[in-house]
Amino acid sequence: MRIVKNLRKDKIGMISLLIIVVTVIVGIFAPLLAPSDPNEVNMSLRYASPSWEYLLGNDHLGRCIFSRIIYGIQPSVLWVLVVLLVSVLIGAILGFLAGYYRGVVDAVIMRMCDTMLSFPGYVMALAIIGVLGVGLENILIAFALIKWAWFARIIRTSVMQYTELNYVKFSKACGVSDMKIIFKHIVPVTFSDIAVISSGSIGSMILQISGFSFLGLGIQAPNAEWGMMLNEAREVMFTRPELMLAPGLAIIIVVSAFNFLSDSLQVTIDPKLANSKNKMKDTIPLSKMKVREKEVAN
Repeated sequence: MRIVKNLRKDKIGMISLLIIVVTVIVGIFAPLLAPSDPNEVNMSLRYASPSWEYLLGNDHLGRCIFSRIIYGIQPSVLWVLVVLLVSVLIGAILGFLAGYYRGVVDAVIMRMCDTMLSFPGYVMALAIIGVLGVGLENILIAFALIKWAWFARIIRTSVMQYTELNYVKFSKACGVSDMKIIFKHIVPVTFSDIAVISSGSIGSMILQISGFSFLGLGIQAPNAEWGMMLNEAREVMFTRPELMLAPGLAIIIVVSAFNFLSDSLQVTIDPKLANSKNKMKDTIPLSKMKVREKEVAN
């Protein structure tokens, strides 16, 4: 509740949260909100200009760009959220086990994480796609297999600092079961940290999904996806640059909203960050004044 109250005071955070909520709702109800069939081909409307019926115009096959933007939310955002949830769940389970029990359990899990993190993310994803084949489902599987190790390591660090607190040690000494200690004392205090790292990584995952689709490795035609729409408009980017504007802005707005929300959550959880930022803003003009004074003196 404290986090929600503090987040309400942050206008940028609330606007970002509103954009994300609206985007998710529009993506879920895309069949009801889209004005046209996103895959309907009408060559008579090829590269047609925006109109009241087609608000953003039509693409090279006469398809409604606005409808394809709406349907593109599902693979570009909603499915990424599902993969993020799976990755965080796997990482949280292993991170809690490693951070709480330490010893052999921690060593085994961390060596597994080191093995997964030793490979660059894109290279690992390309290798998995090469084995499983091209397609959105395989990219999502690749992300789930890659991201869990990063979440497990971060969550394990968060859990370790809370297991050293006195009330956790007192609960252990009183004979309280490990599962009860984890769910009652550790999960609530680490939930905010998990929320911050999750919101911070969702933006990069959306960019990666769009990047793979732009390269032709993601969702395949005729399905709509923002990265693939950029790829389709690439051939006429100099003659019809507006065709790249809609999917490009959609990616920028959604990714920026998640990044701003992550920053707001960090400041909400740790108010010291806000104070430090304000101090930096206050000291920068003073430092410039000192430099200016030295220049005048010389």
